[in-house]
Amino acid sequence: ARELGERALVVGNRAHLEGVFAQMEGELAAHGVEIAGGEPIPGAGANTPVSDVARIRDAVLTHAPDFVIAVGGGSTIDAVKAAAAWSALGGELTDYFGTNQVTKALERSNKRILPLLAVQTAAGSGAHLTKYANVTFVEAGQKKLMVDEALVPRRAVFDYDVTMTVPLDVSLDGALDSMSHLVEVFFGIGEGGRERAGELVEVGLPLILRAAPRLLEGLSDSQTRTELGLAADLGAYAIMIGGTNGPHLNSFSLVDLASHGRACAILGPYYAAFFAPAIGPQLRLVARIFEEAGYLSSDAQGLTGRDLGLAVAHGMLSFLESLGYPTSLQELPGFDYRFVEQALAAAADPQLAMKLQNMPIPFTSADIDRYMRPLLDAAVIGDLAKVPF
Repeated sequence: ARELGERALVVGNRAHLEGVFAQMEGELAAHGVEIAGGEPIPGAGANTPVSDVARIRDAVLTHAPDFVIAVGGGSTIDAVKAAAAWSALGGELTDYFGTNQVTKALERSNKRILPLLAVQTAAGSGAHLTKYANVTFVEAGQKKLMVDEALVPRRAVFDYDVTMTVPLDVSLDGALDSMSHLVEVFFGIGEGGRERAGELVEVGLPLILRAAPRLLEGLSDSQTRTELGLAADLGAYAIMIGGTNGPHLNSFSLVDLASHGRACAILGPYYAAFFAPAIGPQLRLVARIFEEAGYLSSDAQGLTGRDLGLAVAHGMLSFLESLGYPTSLQELPGFDYRFVEQALAAAADPQLAMKLQNMPIPFTSADIDRYMRPLLDAAVIGDLAKVPF
């Protein structure tokens, strides 16, 4: 921290983290770093509401720190990323959603973003390492996304043992978010990055399949938390070399129904079945991992094409069932079909076009009603046979 300046705005929620804040405040004082405003300010709520981003931006402008420390999970870290960009550039926050819009604005204005030190406290989002910032417009029930190298934190800290106080449901949702990062990137990445993405899946996915069930057994020990933390970091690495696609895109419209990780995990199997003709080698690796973990029969290795995709999708759904999670959208409390319509409309938003471009099967906005609607219909009722092909 001392390398970044002498005055830090500290942003984070103290719930479950009093010990972390006490230690951090002591270390900052010992190294001559003043906390701007005298004490930390609250972090963001779940899914990074835009109102929290505005509040943190105002604090940055008021206190004029040398740098910002974000302490928390993905919601708080994403909020600070977005607030740092907004405070530097002014204008409307909506100007900076999409790919490289922050960098373009910085180059035009000759301005710079305050350095960010990200202290991660939950395994899942990988926000402490990545170029992404998700922000939710609560009244619309819709997330939007910034994708920009300018948002990558200057320094990152993640002590996996800190996550031992994270509630069970948040921990499991985080594990599913990590799984989605690994699998979606592996399915969608081009040949140039596929070998590396496969290595990340081969290490990270077994960690999740092994450790997440142990949380249900009450084993919130250092070993379990380390495995989930490593998987989260591997997932973060994955989304720095490639991009997520369909499940993440549609999850942005489900913020009023489910956590991000849960929504992605429900949608993932249906997209695996849809993508099957284009991702045979990736599916074979994922099938082997699910088979070794006991969620898939050995017969899957002899399958090809759509049959292989359906087998892997069933394995993914079996894992969700083992955690007590829903396997269809209609099981989510409060679901109705307007969420599907919202997801379809959001998929055509140019600011989210990168998700369509990351699909392993070429996809344009013109294909949304032809392919995405029946896919989401299948996910609503939990029927893989209804996935289009």
